[in-house]
Amino acid sequence: MNKIRKDWNDIKSNDSWSIFKIMSEFVEAYDRMAKIGPCISVFGSARTKKDNPYYQLATDVSKKLAEAGYGIISGGGPGIMEAANKGAQEGGGRSVGLNIDLPFEQNHNPYIDQEHNLEFDYFFVRKVIFVKYSQGFVVLPGGFGTLDEAFEALTLIQTKKIAKRPVVFIGKEYWSGLLLWVEEVMLKAEHNIAPDDMKMFFVADTAEEAVQYIEDFYKTHMLSPNF
Repeated sequence: MNKIRKDWNDIKSNDSWSIFKIMSEFVEAYDRMAKIGPCISVFGSARTKKDNPYYQLATDVSKKLAEAGYGIISGGGPGIMEAANKGAQEGGGRSVGLNIDLPFEQNHNPYIDQEHNLEFDYFFVRKVIFVKYSQGFVVLPGGFGTLDEAFEALTLIQTKKIAKRPVVFIGKEYWSGLLLWVEEVMLKAEHNIAPDDMKMFFVADTAEEAVQYIEDFYKTHMLSPNF
Protein backbone atom coordinates (compact mmCIF):
# COMPACT_ATOMS: atom_id res chain seq x y z
CA MET A 1 0.00 0.00 0.00
CA ASN A 2 1.47 3.37 -0.96
CA LYS A 3 1.93 6.12 1.63
CA ILE A 4 -0.89 8.35 0.33
CA ARG A 5 -3.43 5.55 0.53
CA LYS A 6 -2.22 4.48 3.99
CA ASP A 7 -2.43 8.05 5.31
CA TRP A 8 -5.92 8.39 3.84
CA ASN A 9 -7.09 5.16 5.47
CA ASP A 10 -5.72 6.34 8.81
CA ILE A 11 -7.68 9.59 8.46
CA LYS A 12 -10.90 7.76 7.63
CA SER A 13 -10.44 5.45 10.62
CA ASN A 14 -10.01 8.35 13.05
CA ASP A 15 -12.69 10.47 11.42
CA SER A 16 -15.50 8.02 12.12
CA TRP A 17 -15.23 8.71 15.85
CA SER A 18 -16.04 12.39 15.36
CA ILE A 19 -19.71 11.48 14.86
CA PHE A 20 -20.07 11.14 18.63
CA LYS A 21 -18.87 14.70 19.25
CA ILE A 22 -21.17 15.96 16.50
CA MET A 23 -24.10 14.13 18.09
CA SER A 24 -23.29 15.58 21.49
CA GLU A 25 -23.32 19.14 20.09
CA PHE A 26 -26.72 18.55 18.50
CA VAL A 27 -28.20 16.94 21.63
CA GLU A 28 -27.05 19.70 23.99
CA ALA A 29 -28.16 22.50 21.65
CA TYR A 30 -31.57 20.93 20.95
CA ASP A 31 -32.17 20.44 24.65
CA ARG A 32 -31.26 24.01 25.61
CA MET A 33 -32.84 25.83 22.68
CA ALA A 34 -36.18 24.00 22.85
CA LYS A 35 -36.91 25.70 26.18
CA ILE A 36 -36.44 29.28 24.95
CA GLY A 37 -39.48 29.96 22.76
CA PRO A 38 -39.88 31.91 19.50
CA CYS A 39 -36.73 33.70 18.39
CA ILE A 40 -35.40 35.85 15.56
CA SER A 41 -31.86 35.32 14.29
CA VAL A 42 -29.86 38.48 13.67
CA PHE A 43 -26.90 38.15 11.28
CA GLY A 44 -24.12 40.67 10.61
CA SER A 45 -20.41 41.36 10.75
CA ALA A 46 -18.22 40.65 13.75
CA ARG A 47 -16.04 43.57 12.64
CA THR A 48 -18.59 46.36 12.97
CA LYS A 49 -17.43 48.95 15.51
CA LYS A 50 -19.64 50.52 18.17
CA ASP A 51 -19.53 53.92 16.45
CA ASN A 52 -20.86 52.46 13.19
CA PRO A 53 -24.53 53.39 12.56
CA TYR A 54 -25.30 49.75 11.79
CA TYR A 55 -24.27 48.78 15.32
CA GLN A 56 -26.95 51.06 16.75
CA LEU A 57 -29.44 49.88 14.14
CA ALA A 58 -28.83 46.25 15.16
CA THR A 59 -29.35 47.23 18.80
CA ASP A 60 -32.58 49.07 18.00
CA VAL A 61 -34.17 46.34 15.89
CA SER A 62 -33.26 43.66 18.42
CA LYS A 63 -34.66 45.72 21.29
CA LYS A 64 -37.94 46.25 19.45
CA LEU A 65 -38.21 42.56 18.56
CA ALA A 66 -37.54 41.62 22.19
CA GLU A 67 -40.25 44.03 23.32
CA ALA A 68 -42.58 42.30 20.85
CA GLY A 69 -41.93 38.99 22.59
CA TYR A 70 -39.19 37.38 20.53
CA GLY A 71 -35.90 36.04 21.79
CA ILE A 72 -32.84 37.17 19.85
CA ILE A 73 -30.27 34.71 18.52
CA SER A 74 -26.87 35.98 17.41
CA GLY A 75 -23.59 34.32 16.57
CA GLY A 76 -22.42 35.34 20.02
CA GLY A 77 -19.40 37.37 18.99
CA PRO A 78 -18.56 41.08 18.72
CA GLY A 79 -19.83 43.68 16.24
CA ILE A 80 -23.40 43.28 14.98
CA MET A 81 -23.75 40.12 17.06
CA GLU A 82 -22.92 42.03 20.24
CA ALA A 83 -25.34 44.80 19.26
CA ALA A 84 -28.12 42.25 18.74
CA ASN A 85 -27.61 40.70 22.17
CA LYS A 86 -27.37 44.15 23.73
CA GLY A 87 -30.71 45.11 22.19
CA ALA A 88 -32.29 41.87 23.38
CA GLN A 89 -31.33 42.61 26.97
CA GLU A 90 -32.44 46.24 26.71
CA GLY A 91 -35.81 45.03 25.44
CA GLY A 92 -36.22 42.55 28.28
CA GLY A 93 -36.01 39.54 25.97
CA ARG A 94 -34.04 36.32 25.88
CA SER A 95 -30.52 36.92 24.57
CA VAL A 96 -28.99 33.86 22.92
CA GLY A 97 -25.43 33.45 21.62
CA LEU A 98 -24.30 30.60 19.38
CA ASN A 99 -20.55 30.87 19.79
CA ILE A 100 -17.90 29.14 17.74
CA ASP A 101 -14.13 29.02 18.15
CA LEU A 102 -12.53 31.02 15.32
CA PRO A 103 -8.85 31.89 14.82
CA PHE A 104 -9.15 35.69 14.67
CA GLU A 105 -12.41 37.24 15.79
CA GLN A 106 -14.72 35.20 18.00
CA ASN A 107 -15.05 35.92 21.68
CA HIS A 108 -18.47 35.79 23.25
CA ASN A 109 -19.91 39.20 24.01
CA PRO A 110 -21.07 40.30 27.49
CA TYR A 111 -24.75 40.72 26.57
CA ILE A 112 -25.65 37.04 26.22
CA ASP A 113 -27.78 35.49 28.96
CA GLN A 114 -25.51 33.10 30.83
CA GLU A 115 -27.96 30.23 30.49
CA HIS A 116 -28.33 30.90 26.75
CA ASN A 117 -24.63 30.96 25.85
CA LEU A 118 -23.88 27.93 23.67
CA GLU A 119 -20.47 26.85 22.35
CA PHE A 120 -19.88 24.98 19.08
CA ASP A 121 -16.93 23.40 17.31
CA TYR A 122 -18.78 22.67 14.07
CA PHE A 123 -20.12 25.39 11.79
CA PHE A 124 -22.74 23.09 10.27
CA VAL A 125 -24.20 22.18 13.68
CA ARG A 126 -24.37 25.87 14.59
CA LYS A 127 -26.12 26.70 11.30
CA VAL A 128 -28.76 24.02 11.92
CA ILE A 129 -29.53 25.57 15.30
CA PHE A 130 -29.78 29.07 13.80
CA VAL A 131 -32.42 27.82 11.37
CA LYS A 132 -34.29 25.33 13.53
CA TYR A 133 -35.09 27.73 16.34
CA SER A 134 -35.69 30.96 14.37
CA GLN A 135 -39.06 32.34 13.37
CA GLY A 136 -37.40 34.96 11.19
CA PHE A 137 -34.06 36.30 10.00
CA VAL A 138 -32.73 39.86 10.15
CA VAL A 139 -29.64 40.42 8.02
CA LEU A 140 -27.45 43.46 8.65
CA PRO A 141 -24.26 44.35 6.76
CA GLY A 142 -21.62 41.67 6.97
CA GLY A 143 -19.14 39.55 5.06
CA PHE A 144 -18.94 36.01 3.75
CA GLY A 145 -20.38 34.48 6.92
CA THR A 146 -23.40 36.77 6.85
CA LEU A 147 -24.05 35.93 3.20
CA ASP A 148 -23.70 32.24 3.97
CA GLU A 149 -26.27 32.44 6.76
CA ALA A 150 -28.72 34.60 4.80
CA PHE A 151 -28.65 32.50 1.64
CA GLU A 152 -28.87 29.28 3.63
CA ALA A 153 -32.15 30.53 5.10
CA LEU A 154 -33.42 31.65 1.69
CA THR A 155 -32.47 28.33 0.09
CA LEU A 156 -34.33 26.33 2.74
CA ILE A 157 -37.42 28.51 2.30
CA GLN A 158 -37.17 28.32 -1.50
CA THR A 159 -36.92 24.51 -1.46
CA LYS A 160 -39.65 24.22 1.19
CA LYS A 161 -37.34 22.43 3.61
CA ILE A 162 -38.60 24.90 6.21
CA ALA A 163 -41.84 26.87 6.28
CA LYS A 164 -41.87 30.38 4.90
CA ARG A 165 -40.24 32.78 7.35
CA PRO A 166 -39.70 36.55 7.18
CA VAL A 167 -36.23 37.47 5.93
CA VAL A 168 -35.29 41.15 6.24
CA PHE A 169 -32.15 42.77 4.85
CA ILE A 170 -31.48 46.03 6.68
CA GLY A 171 -29.46 48.72 4.92
CA LYS A 172 -30.63 49.49 1.40
CA GLU A 173 -27.40 51.24 0.47
CA TYR A 174 -25.30 48.28 1.59
CA TRP A 175 -27.42 45.53 0.01
CA SER A 176 -28.65 47.27 -3.16
CA GLY A 177 -25.76 46.19 -5.41
CA LEU A 178 -26.02 42.54 -4.44
CA LEU A 179 -29.79 42.39 -4.69
CA LEU A 180 -29.78 44.23 -8.02
CA TRP A 181 -27.35 41.59 -9.33
CA VAL A 182 -29.66 38.84 -8.03
CA GLU A 183 -32.56 40.40 -9.93
CA GLU A 184 -30.80 41.41 -13.15
CA VAL A 185 -28.41 38.46 -13.56
CA MET A 186 -29.72 35.49 -11.59
CA LEU A 187 -33.39 36.14 -12.40
CA LYS A 188 -33.69 38.06 -15.67
CA ALA A 189 -30.53 37.16 -17.60
CA GLU A 190 -29.85 33.57 -16.53
CA HIS A 191 -33.26 32.44 -15.17
CA ASN A 192 -31.57 30.66 -12.26
CA ILE A 193 -34.32 31.68 -9.84
CA ALA A 194 -38.06 32.27 -10.24
CA PRO A 195 -39.81 35.68 -10.05
CA ASP A 196 -41.53 34.61 -6.82
CA ASP A 197 -38.13 34.04 -5.21
CA MET A 198 -37.67 37.81 -5.13
CA LYS A 199 -40.65 37.94 -2.76
CA MET A 200 -38.92 35.79 -0.14
CA PHE A 201 -37.19 38.80 1.42
CA PHE A 202 -37.81 42.41 2.33
CA VAL A 203 -35.33 45.27 2.33
CA ALA A 204 -35.61 47.88 5.09
CA ASP A 205 -33.70 50.95 6.20
CA THR A 206 -35.05 51.32 9.73
CA ALA A 207 -35.68 49.13 12.75
CA GLU A 208 -39.34 50.13 12.64
CA GLU A 209 -39.74 48.90 9.05
CA ALA A 210 -38.07 45.60 9.84
CA VAL A 211 -40.13 44.90 12.95
CA GLN A 212 -43.37 45.93 11.24
CA TYR A 213 -42.67 43.52 8.38
CA ILE A 214 -42.15 40.64 10.82
CA GLU A 215 -45.20 41.59 12.87
CA ASP A 216 -47.35 41.81 9.72
CA PHE A 217 -46.07 38.42 8.54
CA TYR A 218 -47.28 36.75 11.73
CA LYS A 219 -50.74 38.24 11.41
CA THR A 220 -51.29 35.69 8.64
CA HIS A 221 -48.84 32.90 9.55
CA MET A 222 -48.54 30.64 12.57
CA LEU A 223 -45.55 30.47 14.86
CA SER A 224 -44.35 26.88 14.47
CA PRO A 225 -41.21 24.74 14.67
CA ASN A 226 -39.11 24.72 11.49
CA PHE A 227 -38.41 20.96 11.47
